[in-house]
Amino acid sequence: MPEISLTTLVLLCLAALVAGWIDAVVGGGGLLLLPALLLGLPNVHAAHILGTNKAVAIVGTTGAAVTYVRKAPVQVWTAVRIGLAALTGSMGGAFFAAGISSDVLRPVIMVVLLAVAAFVVLRPSFGAKAEGEERAPLTRARIVTAIVVVGGGIGFYDGLFGPGTGTFLVLALTAVLHLDLVTASATAKIVNVCTNAGALAMFAYQGSVYWQLAAVMAVFNLIGGTVGARMALSKGAEFVRGVLLVVVLSLVAKLAFDQWA
Repeated sequence: MPEISLTTLVLLCLAALVAGWIDAVVGGGGLLLLPALLLGLPNVHAAHILGTNKAVAIVGTTGAAVTYVRKAPVQVWTAVRIGLAALTGSMGGAFFAAGISSDVLRPVIMVVLLAVAAFVVLRPSFGAKAEGEERAPLTRARIVTAIVVVGGGIGFYDGLFGPGTGTFLVLALTAVLHLDLVTASATAKIVNVCTNAGALAMFAYQGSVYWQLAAVMAVFNLIGGTVGARMALSKGAEFVRGVLLVVVLSLVAKLAFDQWA
């Protein structure tokens, strides 16, 4: 592992803390964690950055998932099946990634995200659950659609390009399974654990993880993830909806900067 200053370590831990919170509430913590690692470790190979990022993120994601499962009405087995499909899809996306230019994908994703932001603003009832309202039953057709479209499709996107995968998961699970935003966030965390575990196993096999740095940062990521999950559970769908809009617009800004800066 390269030598890093105490100041850099503190800043990386703070980034891991905030990223864990964002990821637990609505996904997208990688928008902060990956750039922080790139800035903090400027001369390190990209594979080690990605591997260390996964080692940190999986801890916070697991902590958030456990917190959600204890208090939210999550169907764990359904979430795991979607996660396994996402893992398979991400492998397929990674296979094709070498032949696709990110310069082509970024404008498409930006348009999609702006459409999502407009939809969430214009449909304030999206992902909200009225008081006393029963959640729609998870029919076999919806579950199969979630496994194929949400798991396989978004998993493929994660392997192909990646940014905003957690946010897309929350939105897609809300739409396909008719979940409220809190339950969708909880389900997405279990899916994220599955995909992160597969990616981390590959990076570990290749020796592309700085385990000591990851262990320190993971403590803060776990704290952020647990606190974020508890806040989402206590404050409800309206809180998640607000954070969702901020994350979506931040992702659009980052993609625009990467495209044209």
